[in-house]
Amino acid sequence: MTTTPAGSIRLTTAQALVRFLSRQHTERDGTRRRLIGATWGIFGHGNVAGIGQALVEHAEEMPFHQGRNEQAMVHAAVGYARQSGRLATHAVTTSIGPGATNLVTGAALATVNRLPVLLLPGDTFAARPADPVLQQLEVPYAGDVSVNDCLRPVSRYFDRVTRPEALVPAALAAMRVLTDPADTGAVTLALPQDVQAEAYDWPEEFFAERVWTVRRQAPDPRELAAAAGLVRAARRPLIVAGGGVHHSAAEDALARLADATGIPVASTQAGKGSLRFDHPADVGGIGHTGTAPANELARAADLVIGVGTRYSDFTTASGTLFEAPGVRFLNLNIAPFDGHKMAGATLIADARAGLEALTAELEGHRVEPSFTLDYRGDKARWEQRVDAAYATDEPDVRPSQTQVLGVLDEVVTEDDIVINAAGSLPGDLHKLWRTRSARQYHVEYGYSCMGYEIPASIGVALAAPGRPVWALVGDGTYLMNPTEIVTAVQEGIPVKVVILQNHGYASIGGLSASVGGERFGTAYRFRADDGGYTGAPLPVDLAANAASLGMRVLRAKTVRELREALREARGADRPTCVYVETETADTVSGPPPAQAWWDVPVAETATRASAVKAREEYDRHVAARRRHL
Repeated sequence: MTTTPAGSIRLTTAQALVRFLSRQHTERDGTRRRLIGATWGIFGHGNVAGIGQALVEHAEEMPFHQGRNEQAMVHAAVGYARQSGRLATHAVTTSIGPGATNLVTGAALATVNRLPVLLLPGDTFAARPADPVLQQLEVPYAGDVSVNDCLRPVSRYFDRVTRPEALVPAALAAMRVLTDPADTGAVTLALPQDVQAEAYDWPEEFFAERVWTVRRQAPDPRELAAAAGLVRAARRPLIVAGGGVHHSAAEDALARLADATGIPVASTQAGKGSLRFDHPADVGGIGHTGTAPANELARAADLVIGVGTRYSDFTTASGTLFEAPGVRFLNLNIAPFDGHKMAGATLIADARAGLEALTAELEGHRVEPSFTLDYRGDKARWEQRVDAAYATDEPDVRPSQTQVLGVLDEVVTEDDIVINAAGSLPGDLHKLWRTRSARQYHVEYGYSCMGYEIPASIGVALAAPGRPVWALVGDGTYLMNPTEIVTAVQEGIPVKVVILQNHGYASIGGLSASVGGERFGTAYRFRADDGGYTGAPLPVDLAANAASLGMRVLRAKTVRELREALREARGADRPTCVYVETETADTVSGPPPAQAWWDVPVAETATRASAVKAREEYDRHVAARRRHL
């Protein structure tokens, strides 16, 4: 490295990128954070001599984490970003070929959930000295396509840096998207391996400390006045709190609006925890996995106020939930794309800024006392149903899944963070979990990606050191992606993994049964004489597997043992697994059934009775679907 008389610094492209990333910061509300907190990597010929060498050379500037699976590294970075309120994230570097294509699922998850992550896959030679090279995909109709182009549709920004000097605009554009609250997601800079190692004289100002302001866009005064008019005219309004409430750190602003007006608040999976579970206005989750009080309010609402939500099909019950004649929508969102959904009136603004302005505009307004009294009574009755599902009166029997959640509910405090993503657990958690703090509930349900939980727990723990972090996984999810347990052990990150063994895909098995699929191919069992998977459970010992990866494992066979194991795990200072084989909901108290519909198309013609009956039920529900215009 030399400094030329002209004020430039000679570095390779990879060295320049690592140095540049180490000097980027975000600032919001006067608080500054480093934007790229660390880089995750798995090395191959496509990045070992470029980014790999640069990370060695700049080790003091850029912390590094060794990963075991490329997809899992993205999940860890996303967990870090979400826990950091999107003000900080991690970078992920891989080789070309399978290392790069393994990023696609993680990138899709990040972009679907509007969470920033920087992907740095190696790429084939820009100069093409040998063609094809190892792991290169040849495309007969285009010489400039590589497997990294698979990342284009799942990235919010994509660039291929084919010359060193092209890094300057590409890197700046990447930072712009990562820090844009309305346009963030996965950002991909594909790096040809020869360009990574090529030297260039970089202008010194490229490496200056740079601060990216994360905007709090204020609402337009005319939109604000119109929004307040809609709220004042509504007799049965309902707020739907989405993930944008958390991203904007708007929880207190939402609570002040609810306190001032008495408007009830339901939450999406991403928005759960926007209010504490015991806040008077909180009515729990909404939609297919929501609570009865929230969904009854949604059915009768004449005004739905969406705050930071993208209105997924689970939230709207596939277009069947908001059924009141003349129902209107008011959408407070930083992203115009989401703000205009459901043909809603828009309030395009940062969630906190918008809520504060709306609260001021509504001074003196409050819903009718009878409305407040009704929904609070419904919520109290729902809490009794939660108590019944959690009840563990017999301590020496095998627990059900909901009883596992009940015992965990006894053990945790507001400091704990619970992570989940797929299977039957998200539905149980959304309906039942009593969220005690704003960032306690971490369920990734935008992409509902099996295998997210364990690597994400590492990222969350890195972003929230000292807080107990729980990854809740079923056996199906565990088998998808347990490898980052090794990383937790290596780094000494005391995550707590709870494995619930129920011998198969419980959630999709239940869905299969409801749509006429007869649970086909969803159980982890031996083949029976009839060819189906209906034999004895497979003799798979996931606890032994976790132990073989370096985790301390606590086995719990009963409710009593589970309670002791969870308490021990919570206090552990090393990665710890609690393994429990659960009882089915058929024999013990289970969660309340779905409170709203979800559209999964059923065979229109079939000979088996289960499918015929399921189609009849499907036709009944689909007739109630509305398009809100």
